[in-house]
Amino acid sequence: MTTDADLPTPVAGLDVLEAIYTTRAMRRLKPDPIPPEVLRRILDAAIRAPSGGNSQGWSFVVVTDPDLRAGLARIYKPCVATIAQPGSPYYAALHADDAAVRTATEKLVKSVLYLGNHLQDAPAIVVACLHTGGRPPTLTSGSSIYPAVQNLMVAARAFGVGSTLTTIANALHGQEIRDLLGIPPEVESVALIPLGYPQGRWGVAPRRPLSAVVFADRYGQGLA
Repeated sequence: MTTDADLPTPVAGLDVLEAIYTTRAMRRLKPDPIPPEVLRRILDAAIRAPSGGNSQGWSFVVVTDPDLRAGLARIYKPCVATIAQPGSPYYAALHADDAAVRTATEKLVKSVLYLGNHLQDAPAIVVACLHTGGRPPTLTSGSSIYPAVQNLMVAARAFGVGSTLTTIANALHGQEIRDLLGIPPEVESVALIPLGYPQGRWGVAPRRPLSAVVFADRYGQGLA
């Protein structure tokens, strides 16, 4: 009997660090279909992630049906429609005195609103799920699903497929997503991940410097 351990390790033709560094939110996606074999390999990479106690309680609904994609878009769009309005977490940044902060936030908001209007155009939307037994998710629940989501996104990048991680629709309208896709009550949908070939270019996303976030032995103590 052949097991996973006997199978050759897949090769996507991209250095792992290049894939990690250039995996960024791609919200403007072409409608071109993704070959089924590429989708299978991306999902197979996702399930190589660690999970608590190796429980592997994840599951993934790969939505390619146009009507179902449109249904997910109808659920998602209202969740982000007010992103630039007063009361939004981004409102203050949009009106900040610092021009660099305003510009970066304006770019983000424009990108999010674009996805809100075009989610249905992504050729595949992966709904990441976690078996919770019907219990509410806890702070540690994500440790058994989000590593798999990151694997999925990095693997997608290695195949030239763009992605972005969205969770707001799952948090606000999880039951509607369950009803639309037939997800049982003991399973929680935790993220929507649109997949598609990007309209834009790959690049390294800006990040805070290591000196601001990595410390030696004690919090706030600089790393040599």
